[in-house]
Amino acid sequence: MTGPNPTDRGKPGSKIHLITDRNGLPVSLGISGANMHDSLGLEPLVRGIPPIRSRRGPRRRRPAKLHADKGYDYDHLRRWLRERGIRHRIARKGIESSKRLGRYRWVVERTVSWLAGCRRLHRRYERKAEHFLAFVGIAAALICHRRLTK
Repeated sequence: MTGPNPTDRGKPGSKIHLITDRNGLPVSLGISGANMHDSLGLEPLVRGIPPIRSRRGPRRRRPAKLHADKGYDYDHLRRWLRERGIRHRIARKGIESSKRLGRYRWVVERTVSWLAGCRRLHRRYERKAEHFLAFVGIAAALICHRRLTK
């Protein structure tokens, strides 16, 4: 999960990837090495979204829309999302300002800061990735519990 990349520019550590709903509740979680590009984590996160309950009709298997920052601006990711029927709103590199996307993006940043408030996740003590992911899941469950009991 950590270590240098082939060009020896990588940094040690871990990254937490997450997809939230519009209220900031974590829906799908993942971790990767800090030297991996963000775009490689999108497909596993979208596949990991559980069926969404709705008040009426059948359960939806995927979200209707996905907002992402410029780190996910690749044609193959846009095509992959389109094939699954997910409308995407991804800021394009060099063309669009990410400020317009910021009004939606702050919800995710707020959830990331809630996760950063968990002391166990601040520094990675676990050697195994499964253990670290389990602690991230526990922290996400605590966030959901706190938000839903308000």
